[in-house]
Amino acid sequence: MSVAGSTSWTSFIKSIASYNGDLSSLTAPPFILSPVSLTEYSEYWSEHTDLLLAPNFIDSKRPDAALQRQVAVTKWFISTLRSQYCSRNETMGTEKKPLNPFLGEVFVGKWPDNTKDSRLGETILLSEQVSHHPPVTAYSIINDKNKTLLQGYNRIKASMSPTSLSVKQFGHALIQYDNLNEQYLITLPPLHIEGIIVANPFVELEGKSYIQSSNGYITVIEYSGRGYFSGKKNTFKARIYKDAASSKVKENAIYTISGQWSNISYIKEGSTTPSSKDKLFFDSTKTPSQKLQVKPLEEQHPLESRKAWSKVAEAVKSGDYDLIHTEKSKIENYQRELRKAELDGGHNWGTRWFKEIDLENPSTVGSEDPLVKLANMANLSTKNVVSGSTRNDKDDKPADFKHWRFVRELYDKETEIKI
Repeated sequence: MSVAGSTSWTSFIKSIASYNGDLSSLTAPPFILSPVSLTEYSEYWSEHTDLLLAPNFIDSKRPDAALQRQVAVTKWFISTLRSQYCSRNETMGTEKKPLNPFLGEVFVGKWPDNTKDSRLGETILLSEQVSHHPPVTAYSIINDKNKTLLQGYNRIKASMSPTSLSVKQFGHALIQYDNLNEQYLITLPPLHIEGIIVANPFVELEGKSYIQSSNGYITVIEYSGRGYFSGKKNTFKARIYKDAASSKVKENAIYTISGQWSNISYIKEGSTTPSSKDKLFFDSTKTPSQKLQVKPLEEQHPLESRKAWSKVAEAVKSGDYDLIHTEKSKIENYQRELRKAELDGGHNWGTRWFKEIDLENPSTVGSEDPLVKLANMANLSTKNVVSGSTRNDKDDKPADFKHWRFVRELYDKETEIKI
């Protein structure tokens, strides 16, 4: 990094260290911006469509079919982590801050039918910025051939610690395998961004996340990273239990999986930690992701991410900081004018494919709602599931405990934005 760049980075660190609010709401300086909008991050959930759909193809006559589906869903989830949390470092050399989506921004695409496996069919991604205050991105991944639906939403809160940036993730994912009559709830782990002080930021996951199946099985995933004296980065240990009650005792684990989610992991029956001598679970270095197909820029709708941010993205890639500021300000000022006009007109922006559900309101969320049902099975409150943690921060507000649900009928009626 140049002397000027080093000075800019030092000034940036000083500014966020003295800020008491949610850092994710701050306007980032141009030199740490990514040319990619946050709405595009939704594609990471299904860059291994074969693994997402794999539970559909496990022989239901097997006596352990339900357990093997739990293993398969766990493998799919682990396969998503490298793309979600390492891809920017690998392609850009360091972690960058994504462009903050504007309200109503969308990102769409598809993974075509895989000719190597005719069972898969086409998989579609719909990603939409459904809220700006707080910023929330909702997504849905649809595979009609196998009647599989993944949906969820995400938002973050960030705060500075002495040496790293702590990030709390709000949201969760739900998978429906209609052919199997099964649902899975996936919670999101907290994370922190290391390397801030030395201007080489990278993501480390921490704490726990859960995968709860409607068939009873639960996966508890614990994350750790490289310590000051020992350890490896991106380390995890996952244990699969027959139910949440069993998970209170680690010795009850049916399978134990461990390794690095950005590299290689192994699986072993029982509660003892597997080694490289045991069965390979997943090797992210030798399992290339399947990239989403997106329409050419000239065919995209003005609300689609890559078209809306194209001038900003080009300025970021060329390092033209003045142009970044100019083009970014045009978009942000236009959005402010739209919000003011809506307020003056007494109406709000309407979401395109998702609706908000208030988890605090019993009349809108019943006991058979898949989120409520699966959260109860995992002994997690719906608040904890939404906030991605095992406790609630004092500054969490009621808006933090709402979530977004995909409405298929709205997508089926879509006329403007084609995939």
